[in-house]
Amino acid sequence: MGRIPPPEPQPELVALATPPGGRPPITISALAHCEPLLGPFLGWAAALALNGVLPKRDHEILALRAAHNCRSGFEWEEHSSFGRAAGLSEHEIGCIASGVDPGWSRREQLLLAAADELHRDTAISDRTWRELTAVARTDELVEAIYVVGQYTMLSMVANVVEGDQPR
Repeated sequence: MGRIPPPEPQPELVALATPPGGRPPITISALAHCEPLLGPFLGWAAALALNGVLPKRDHEILALRAAHNCRSGFEWEEHSSFGRAAGLSEHEIGCIASGVDPGWSRREQLLLAAADELHRDTAISDRTWRELTAVARTDELVEAIYVVGQYTMLSMVANVVEGDQPR
């Protein structure tokens, strides 16, 4: 169950983030304890995940690297599934964690580097940014920062909720 059990009763909004026949994500169950934040967060999360300008494959590469960098087993498992749906192979998903280059495009290499720099330095170096601007639009780059930030935050929440050693 973890350190933060779901509230009883669950707010109705939790159902919006629950897969059919499944359980709500532990991160959403934890946030449900702060009901005034739940609706705005779900709106933001849906906008970022469903309405962003980044291709879904890029979004999931960034989400998976953030989950890996934060050692979040929960976010890693969740986004492995989303990554497969976005066209990532099992081999590519494994390479996101191992750091092995399975033949990433230059854009994908740079997105991974940006995710690593954001995790390590809380910034993207001038060199990486300059190279990214040659392969991505400004709106995509801004979104990429938010994707890494979102899944870093959710990884932290999941790691605390699970209350055990991160993966």
